Amino acid sequence: MEPRNPSDAVPAASGPAAVAGLRRAADLGLELAATAMILVAVGVACLQVVMRYVFSAALPWPEEVATWAFTWAVMLGMALATGRGAHIAIDVLPRLLPERAGAVLQFLTASVMATASVVLLVHGMDYVQRAISASPALQMPMKYLFLAVPVGAAFNLFFLFWPDGRRGFLQGAGIVACGVLFYLATRNGAGFLYSEASGPMVLVGVGLVGIMIGVPVAFALMLASFTAFASANPILLVTIAQNMGASLNSFTLLAIPFFIMAAAVMNAGGITPRLVDLAMMMVGHLRGGLAQANVVTNTMLAGVSGSSTADASTIAKLLVPEMARRGYDRPFAAALTAAGSTLANLIPPSLGLIIYAALASVSVGALFVATLVPGLMMAAVLMFVVWLLSRRRGYGGDMPKASGAARLRALLLAIPALILPVIIVGGVRFGVFTATEAGAIAMIYALFCGTFLYRKLTGRNLLEAVRDAVMDTVVIVIIIAAAAPFAWVLAFEQVPQKIAAGLAVLVERPWLLMLAVNVFLLIVGLFMEMIAALVILVPILVPLMVLAGYDPVTFGLVIVMNLVIGALTPPLGVLIFTTARAGGADQVATFRAVLPFLLAMICVLLLVAFVPALTQLPLRWLGP
Repeated sequence: MEPRNPSDAVPAASGPAAVAGLRRAADLGLELAATAMILVAVGVACLQVVMRYVFSAALPWPEEVATWAFTWAVMLGMALATGRGAHIAIDVLPRLLPERAGAVLQFLTASVMATASVVLLVHGMDYVQRAISASPALQMPMKYLFLAVPVGAAFNLFFLFWPDGRRGFLQGAGIVACGVLFYLATRNGAGFLYSEASGPMVLVGVGLVGIMIGVPVAFALMLASFTAFASANPILLVTIAQNMGASLNSFTLLAIPFFIMAAAVMNAGGITPRLVDLAMMMVGHLRGGLAQANVVTNTMLAGVSGSSTADASTIAKLLVPEMARRGYDRPFAAALTAAGSTLANLIPPSLGLIIYAALASVSVGALFVATLVPGLMMAAVLMFVVWLLSRRRGYGGDMPKASGAARLRALLLAIPALILPVIIVGGVRFGVFTATEAGAIAMIYALFCGTFLYRKLTGRNLLEAVRDAVMDTVVIVIIIAAAAPFAWVLAFEQVPQKIAAGLAVLVERPWLLMLAVNVFLLIVGLFMEMIAALVILVPILVPLMVLAGYDPVTFGLVIVMNLVIGALTPPLGVLIFTTARAGGADQVATFRAVLPFLLAMICVLLLVAFVPALTQLPLRWLGP
């Protein structure tokens, strides 16, 4: 029905338009700010490398500027991810519930996010007012660094409140109101429900329950830390914001956005198709040739990316439909792609290993060198399983063998991409640059390749690549930041020492301890995302394994291998969900199809865990 008077329709239309416009403006403003800050961090990291090696005059301030920009980018990006519903969460339970129950659970999880945001806002501002120190290089008051935490929380509450396509003002107001009420009830009522001695049980229980019901992992960890200390002295509550800000003030963690951005730019610049072409030329004619090419592509792309999820999505879109067209079972193709994508965390530059290095105070260069043999072993065993299954099912064998000239041409086109892992590992190994600076160099190198060599990089796809990379960075790093106070509470309550005391008998039998830890980690991988598990478990397990005589570098590979294997198992199975969705395969059938690959990967895992020479010999030959 048309309005009687066109002017009558203006107020009704302009109101919703203005509401949506303000939300879009906030979204765009935060995206621009976060992206600009990440690019500033890249620029000053590269500047430091140039000043050190070209002019022999390292500057005192680039690392500080980079980490401050990174901290603000992550905290503003946290709110941006909230507005877009992009935070990492386990959504198994919400997907199983009927529509009405699912809507109630969605309201509850949003209220939990609001509660965590209130905690960061209130106690973050409290810490900002208490902070009196200054930064070493710039002599800037540290309160301006930690101010990023409450500012990000305030924007978080804005996006939870402000209407979008899913909810209106009333529902948004209800979410924020429930968040405030949950905060006040927990702050004032926790002392009546449990004692301070129960803090560790409350911490772990609240965190796990929150994650299981679908609360984004980062916010479940924040709420768990607050709940554990809710009835304590207010000075302990400021440690939540303090630890989150301090965890981001780390130059090592900057390697994460740098490598993610480098991989995104190289994909936009046409590098991935070149690697696929090379893999097809090399192994496409073999039994199961397209499946073998899938593994080879994952292996080569791992040396560029470092992100299993990014590789899984990219290769699934490229190869799963083509494999299905050539007669491969689609769930098999998706399962193989998921298994192959784990190589991104087992071949340098691995984001999992970088995070472990930051948490365990271990050399990134040593980890990169030590993982060379295990990573290639994992690729080889996946190719062996492909060969066995292809022979049994009759896959492949329908592609002609490429000529030498065609192979050489494909190799020449792919050489720029293949050089990058050599630059990264060699540069870190010989001390030319740190792992973080290597990520910045990789970003600049990716821009050069995409613009001048492959000529596929345009302003539009570069912008999209950078935007996607910033969002990928935020949803990963905010979990690390949120897990920092979680780990601090564990340490404050002496949980690692208590676990070590309980496992003292196993320390005397190192092989039994290693077996028990592997079983434990495989179980953890069923339910917890890798980054969250690393941040929570590394402070607990590394001292215990060192006490038992294990090298922390070898154990770093063991824990990362366990957790990436967990990304292939239900109920979380993030890599399976990613490849099944991108490749159009049935998820349940894909979980079944991945079983042979899982068994083979566990065999390699046990070899790495119980044959230290696989990691120690490369360190002796090439290690820092």
